[in-house]
Amino acid sequence: MKKVLYTLLFLYFPFVLVAQTTGNTENRITSVIDSSKVDNMVLKQSFIVNVALDSVWNAYTTKKGWESWATAIAEIDFKNNGIIKTNYNKAGKIGDESTITLHILNYIPKRMLTLQAELTKNFPEFMKADEKDLYNVILFEEVSSTKTKVTSYGIGYKNNEKYMSLMKFFIQGNEQSYLNLMSYLETGEPSAKY
Repeated sequence: MKKVLYTLLFLYFPFVLVAQTTGNTENRITSVIDSSKVDNMVLKQSFIVNVALDSVWNAYTTKKGWESWATAIAEIDFKNNGIIKTNYNKAGKIGDESTITLHILNYIPKRMLTLQAELTKNFPEFMKADEKDLYNVILFEEVSSTKTKVTSYGIGYKNNEKYMSLMKFFIQGNEQSYLNLMSYLETGEPSAKY
């Protein structure tokens, strides 16, 4: 009997992780770690924001948008194989050591955006070997003329202890960013300023 229980636990453990979610007090963001693939994990985060699709798309694709909800400073060359450079430090500048560079691999206007971060010394060492495998695919779906669903997939994370502990940090940080985005789009003010 014990052997059967251990076998069932072993077989279903990946699906238990799939069901783990973290929310916030408003329960507007769903975060799920899908570890059903043996070697990799996918971080899926989704939410609905009460504004038109155009507004959400502009928040992700323009300098004004990024600086309104995501970061203190942004520089954007929005095109396929383009680039988004950001800096959370108000006193910093694009190009200094705290700059985060996101490569725009491709996009479908108002539907999909694929980003890949350039990993700097500020990222954990173990991630650097996996840099070429790490992507963020963001889907935009018009629910109605005044509601948009955003689904973000963090792809390429290895299914191991180091990445699993990093997921907690990513989930918390991303959820705060998404709350900022929703607040900015729905009220004109982000919930937190960088």
